[in-house]
Amino acid sequence: MKMKEKLAQFKSIIALLLLCIILSIMSDKFLTVDNAWNVMRQISVNICISVGMTLVILSGGIDLSVGSILALSSAIAAGLLKYGVEFQSMNLFIGFTLLGAVVTGTTVGSGLGVFNGFMITKFKVPPFVATLAMLTIARGLTMLWTGGYPITGLNPSFAFLGTGWFLGIPMPVWISAVIVGIAIIITNYTQLGRYIYAIGSNESAARLSGIKIKNVKVWVYTIVGALSAIGGLIVTARLDSAQPNAGLSYELDSIAAVVIGGTSLSGGRGTILGTVQGALIIGVLNNGLVLLNVSPFWQQVVKGMVILVAVILDKASRKDD
Repeated sequence: MKMKEKLAQFKSIIALLLLCIILSIMSDKFLTVDNAWNVMRQISVNICISVGMTLVILSGGIDLSVGSILALSSAIAAGLLKYGVEFQSMNLFIGFTLLGAVVTGTTVGSGLGVFNGFMITKFKVPPFVATLAMLTIARGLTMLWTGGYPITGLNPSFAFLGTGWFLGIPMPVWISAVIVGIAIIITNYTQLGRYIYAIGSNESAARLSGIKIKNVKVWVYTIVGALSAIGGLIVTARLDSAQPNAGLSYELDSIAAVVIGGTSLSGGRGTILGTVQGALIIGVLNNGLVLLNVSPFWQQVVKGMVILVAVILDKASRKDD
């Protein structure tokens, strides 16, 4: 039984190693330094979102709106950076610096997360329904803000967030690494982290122990909203363009990373490092399928099957417990 538990702890790493071995055999382009950095850059956005999604799922919730929040917050940041805000009636123009646009975009993402948390805690709307509604609302607002057209030609300094290098490591990797480090501290060493696990494990017991459940839930949805916005800023900086349809299916990738990383969809069990491993598996899988010239449609099929298998394994492990 002890050996089985040890294998379960390292199942994500074992799966990742096996996947890398298989892909290196099938494609000579896989095990190269350039491709490794390419994978790391690609998964950085998913890691940012998945870290927030982990906190939400640990608390027993779900967030389907991360992709739309990513699109809206990054579009607003890009629009403010390029065009500013003009009040013609007052003959007033407000320009935005890079920092101002980044802060505003992150604030928008946080605000949408607060709205999700408020709907879920105040009006008792199920997380699935509340965030599904936000998915549609934020996507519609993105189209209204952009007029359905991409916002391009942004500040070169802004592009550094997505394409720059620092100490030989891409900036997106640095950003995601900092977020992972902070999240590990929150989940392992803070009161908020303990409360998140307690609520996900047994909400009734957590309420009886005096935990302010509503406050904690609002916090986790605020965090995932802010991290979705940061992910959106990275995407926009890499492309030098805020696309109206940015973030499509990102909720699928983030949930897949969380589940494959060993976090239970029932809440209360999982780790941030597990999610990082899950994001690596998804990223390597996507990269490998592209190198093997697999159709994008089949890529979706494979990804869905991987999620299904991960959930089945999670349910099986819970039965053994």
